[in-house]
Amino acid sequence: MTIERMKELIDLLNEANYNYYVLDNPTITDQEYDKYLRELINIELAHPEWQQEDSPTNHVGGQVIDTFQKVTHDIPMLSLSNVFNEQEIRAFDERIKKEGIYPEYMCELKIDGLSMSLRYKQGKLVTGATRGDGVTGEDITHNVKTIKTVPLKLKKPVDIEVRGEIYMSKKILEELNEKRKANNEPLLQNARNAAAGSVRQLDSKIAASRKLDCWIYHLPNPEDYGIKTHSEAIDYMKELGLKTNPCNRLVQDVEGILDFINYYHVHRKELPYDIDGVVIKVNSIAEQKKLGYTAKYPKWATAYKFPAEEVLTKLKDIIFTVGRTGQITPNAVLEPVLVAGSTISRATLHNEDYVKAKDLRIGDIVSIRKAGDVIPEVVEAKVERRTGEEKEFQMIKKCPICGDFLYKKEGQVDYYCMNPKCPKIHIEGLIHFVSRHAMNIDGLGDRIIEDFFNLKFISSIIDIYHLDRHRDALTELEGYGEKSIDNFLTAIENSKKNSLERLLFGLGIPNIGEKTAKMLASRYETLDHLREASFEELTNIPDIGPIIAKSLVDYFAKEENCQLIEQLKEIGVNMTYTGPKVEQNENFFGKTFVVTGTLETLTRDEIEEKISTLGGKASSSVSKKTSAVIVGSNPGSKYDKAQALGIPIWTEQDFLEKINS
Repeated sequence: MTIERMKELIDLLNEANYNYYVLDNPTITDQEYDKYLRELINIELAHPEWQQEDSPTNHVGGQVIDTFQKVTHDIPMLSLSNVFNEQEIRAFDERIKKEGIYPEYMCELKIDGLSMSLRYKQGKLVTGATRGDGVTGEDITHNVKTIKTVPLKLKKPVDIEVRGEIYMSKKILEELNEKRKANNEPLLQNARNAAAGSVRQLDSKIAASRKLDCWIYHLPNPEDYGIKTHSEAIDYMKELGLKTNPCNRLVQDVEGILDFINYYHVHRKELPYDIDGVVIKVNSIAEQKKLGYTAKYPKWATAYKFPAEEVLTKLKDIIFTVGRTGQITPNAVLEPVLVAGSTISRATLHNEDYVKAKDLRIGDIVSIRKAGDVIPEVVEAKVERRTGEEKEFQMIKKCPICGDFLYKKEGQVDYYCMNPKCPKIHIEGLIHFVSRHAMNIDGLGDRIIEDFFNLKFISSIIDIYHLDRHRDALTELEGYGEKSIDNFLTAIENSKKNSLERLLFGLGIPNIGEKTAKMLASRYETLDHLREASFEELTNIPDIGPIIAKSLVDYFAKEENCQLIEQLKEIGVNMTYTGPKVEQNENFFGKTFVVTGTLETLTRDEIEEKISTLGGKASSSVSKKTSAVIVGSNPGSKYDKAQALGIPIWTEQDFLEKINS
């Protein structure tokens, strides 16, 4: 039992794992593998001081963390634009050719899983992170280490970041569900959700038991390694011991792309894992750089999404829900049916006009699909299947929760419960207040808010800030440990420091969205100043029309709303805007700008933020109302449209000069 023997076993077992999981070419038997693994475990138990980071025993799991730490991506993890048909694929190709580029394309399978980033230092895994919002993700290193296809040590001692997709195979999902069914546990609905849920477990033993897998498909900085094409990057990552997907194909034109898509549209069900489309990338790195990026997407890549799968089921009932503004929404109750990997039993029907336009009746056989492979929707009623026993849809007249009569505003399609004491409106309002884009109180999810409301711990916004008074009672509830209670109580306290726009949005004032809240907060700086604004003053502000102005004036005119604001003040909730201040610059104030092309000095986000602080507005599309278009290199169609409309075009240098003028 020596350290040399331990190192020999680690190398032997890591090589066996690579051959088995990555190359699908086992070089030793299962019995031999188990024998060597037991020997290694015994050595490590006897000499824990010899433990190495790249030991295959670290794939087993066992680390438990308190919460997920944030990880900033050095190079943003951008999402991809989508195309849905041949015409859009050809348009994508034409846009590239307009830049004088006639590329070779790499076609890859779009794995239905969870995006991840892996960082290695000197060939050793140091961090695994989710995509998050593209700039900041969550540290999931403890769970990534349980995935046997993720090498803890590369074949070369390089510093590198690679990106890929974590997924669960169809076979593993089936095996897990068989066990869960035998144990009377809820079944995992589909492989993607199962993989994403497994990765976000605090206990890595759970992730290890799920037997996750991964494909590595992207090297964000290939030129640092002398790599000139995406296909070379794939080969290089494979040489390092990373698992890359073999179902890739280099093609020379659109016809090759369509052949690849058509083949996997037919054969996708034969794959041992789920895919929801095909990714198309320009192969040359130099051409990728020339094409550049939009604010959200690379211009040199796109994702073709397979058509949504439609299935038939029965519309058993139509029920009604109440939103935070009192809006009443009809919802389809369906016989449970599997659609694109998920069991669907409910779907929104939006409003009365939507139901009547589709002539949906209770008892109908209807077709269901997932819009964008995500949101379930009712496509149509199969009229030819009607028996005569179906019931025509009738819009309700009273709130399903409180029983008050509903109100429909003139010229609008939605009905509203106007009872300010309706419990459901309260619950939805509380959920909105704590949500990520409002006060961002982590740990208070929808279910917890509803539980606390029903248990009478929370009946209003102010009660959220008094939850600490119920700490002892909360610890007695099933499922609420001391750490989780401490975490959300800390998050509640921290939320008092938020800038004004979060509070303004969180209050749920009708028609006040996130952007409007930020604009008003930066303009008025304090909530008291905003409360004093008249209807006439508000309507003179660009982008504030009579509807928004009336919402604000009406809200602040109600005594109960003013009392809430005073109570929030008393407990220390910040009422002041702490973000960047708006400057009165005549080149920008009240004007609308579009930013396009590859920029050199500033990022697109920095330019748009600066426009906002100077009293202007950033838009994503060019129209007659656009004041100027700010362009970098390779500006594309927005530049062409601006020229056609006679809109002023500024370079990045022009923008910087006008800031300082």
